[in-house]
Amino acid sequence: MHSMQDPVKPFLYLASQSPRRAQLLDQLGIQHRLLLADTSEDVESLEEVLQGETPTDYVQRVTALKLTAALKRLDARLLSKGDKAPSVDLKASPKASHGYTLAPILCADTTVAIGDQILGKPSSVDDARRILSVLSGQTHQVLTALTLSWGALEHDECEPPLKALSVSTVEFAVLSSDEINAYVQTGEPMGKAGAYAVQGRAAGFIKNIQGSYSGIMGLPLFECAQLIKQVGL
Repeated sequence: MHSMQDPVKPFLYLASQSPRRAQLLDQLGIQHRLLLADTSEDVESLEEVLQGETPTDYVQRVTALKLTAALKRLDARLLSKGDKAPSVDLKASPKASHGYTLAPILCADTTVAIGDQILGKPSSVDDARRILSVLSGQTHQVLTALTLSWGALEHDECEPPLKALSVSTVEFAVLSSDEINAYVQTGEPMGKAGAYAVQGRAAGFIKNIQGSYSGIMGLPLFECAQLIKQVGL
């Protein structure tokens, strides 16, 4: 029996630290392997918002940057010093090196917005309270962008990346200061776009959802499945 790292069995790389995205890929039955940044990469800088940037432009740009970084990451792990990129059909003749194999790379980014105001991951406990106060009693958008591309040594054999965008709306109830403080004290808002997790305790704040529940979690399963089909997995 082949493991998911075995190039004979198709799999994709998930370039995300989010356990929710990994769980959602498991739900689809997609074999995957994490392709995470090491300490030399400045991943946080990729998520900086540019002045005047709309939420749609932001989430798509950040996802594209994540893909570029992941492609370079895979290149570095496949190539040892002095190696040259092979001129081969990547899908037909995958190359394994140091435990890594050429395979599709999936990247995603999720952002929360009210109008053109982007509400990213809270920088502090106080910032989490501020963001939740903004969301209180309001309807906001959750945008998740996806991109999927074959990893390629030095990018010589890369096909154009596949892209998708999921946009959902979420209506929050009016939250009291006590409710916001109690939720922030759980630690759940930290590291989450919009300072909440739809699959967590914040579910008790949500009056209505229109769109993709899995997209709000961070990986819209319908759009993801369509992209994965296109690369033959």
